[in-house]
Amino acid sequence: MKLNARDANRFFAKPDATKSGLLMYGPDSTRVVLKRQEVVAAIVGPSGDEEMRLTRIDAAELRKDAAMLSDAIKAQSFFPGPRVVLLENAGDGLSKVIAPALADWQSGDAFVVVTAGSLTTKSSLRRLFERDANTVAAGIYDDPPSHAEIRAHLEKMGIGVLSADADSALLTLARETGPGDFRQTLEKLSLYKRGDDEPVSGADVAVCAPQTTLSQLDDALNMIAESRVADIGAIMRKLAAQGVNPTTLCIGATRHFRSLHMAATHAGGPDEALSEARPPVFGPRKDRLVRQARSWGGRKLESALEVLIDTDLQLRSASAAPAQALLERAFIRISMLGKRRV
Repeated sequence: MKLNARDANRFFAKPDATKSGLLMYGPDSTRVVLKRQEVVAAIVGPSGDEEMRLTRIDAAELRKDAAMLSDAIKAQSFFPGPRVVLLENAGDGLSKVIAPALADWQSGDAFVVVTAGSLTTKSSLRRLFERDANTVAAGIYDDPPSHAEIRAHLEKMGIGVLSADADSALLTLARETGPGDFRQTLEKLSLYKRGDDEPVSGADVAVCAPQTTLSQLDDALNMIAESRVADIGAIMRKLAAQGVNPTTLCIGATRHFRSLHMAATHAGGPDEALSEARPPVFGPRKDRLVRQARSWGGRKLESALEVLIDTDLQLRSASAAPAQALLERAFIRISMLGKRRV
């Protein structure tokens, strides 16, 4: 039986013990591993591995000994409780080995979890699990976790109350970071807030979030908008060392200053403009952008955008000027412009 994304997440959180097996496949091995860990933990619990109720089999081992899977499914543990046989890195070449083991499965046998990479709709392994009513198959894709998934993870970790800005920050972080980094952030957040009854704030999320290139890019844009001229050179060198393309950085700066211009020229003021934005901006980030928009004003922001557009054209042209130096000079000009009185 094939599971859609919503049903798959429900199954991962609470696997159906009457089924004989689950196939999990997808192009991102990290996402597959994290979901597989969730399923295994839901079945055997935190002590399943120590109690020998979890058996791991690699695909290469099964190719050498076809009876290994059937033997593991039927084997009994010294400890009571449900058992899991985990077959990793499987492919279509093992379909004929897995099929008889699943066909011989009986109530009380170990639950079989099979993981694989990308599988097409014509995959024999997918057909094996999708066409059997006693097995399930679920594709794990590169979609970021949904709001409901994030909430469920936090509740498991003992965090139940989030402020609006923390909610928004976590959704943004889920889109911008990989699944492993995001899971580590949630774990750090649960430790950071242990014993604290106050709702999680955007500042709490910022403290626990990984220092990614995107967060450093935001730091650079805030330095420019806040006229911190002395700090621009250092952050530019750091971004260059991380391989950030000058054109990409210029596009990001243009987007930031356009947002400030929209906020500064809105009839209801910057605060209302950012609240009506899609997605809306909350918390400390909103306060910071409101201050920047009010400090600059519409006319100076238009001048800053002219500099950025001219610089973008030069970066995309056949000019022999060093791109990094060209952009740094433009950022310093803009930063100095922010200090001027109109």
